[in-house]
Amino acid sequence: MATIAELKSALKETLESRGVLGQLKARIRAEVFNALDDQSESRPALSHENLLINELIREYLEFNKYRYTGSVLTAESGQPEVPLDRQFMANELNVVEDPSSKCVPLLYGMLSHFLNDSKGEKAGRMFLRGPSVPSEKNTRDIPETGVMAGPSGAGPFTLHGGCR
Repeated sequence: MATIAELKSALKETLESRGVLGQLKARIRAEVFNALDDQSESRPALSHENLLINELIREYLEFNKYRYTGSVLTAESGQPEVPLDRQFMANELNVVEDPSSKCVPLLYGMLSHFLNDSKGEKAGRMFLRGPSVPSEKNTRDIPETGVMAGPSGAGPFTLHGGCR
């Protein structure tokens, strides 16, 4: 007869080989977070920039099958349950996609653009302006809905991608 330690080991190996163990651990973490999340504590309003950033992250997480991590992000950030439309995101970010970039998250294309396509700007470096993220002391910096912080005259950049 098998010992308890042998049964535990066999069960763990079976769950790992089926790819279930990691999912179970992530699901337990998400459920613990939901149980501990204090709904009575109000969260700050979700700024337009944070909405877009969270959506970029959510698209990346879903693409990589990090479902439970995405559910925790949605719950904790106050992000709407329904994902934003990808074309809306591209328009808001002033991004033009080529057909090959549409099968990967926008974040991949943006990263590729900055890693590979920044020609001639200080030997491959790009100057970034700080966003208008609200500070605790000054909430006047929150951009109004539909308005992005940063230079308004900049033209769109084209995302070139490749499906994995």
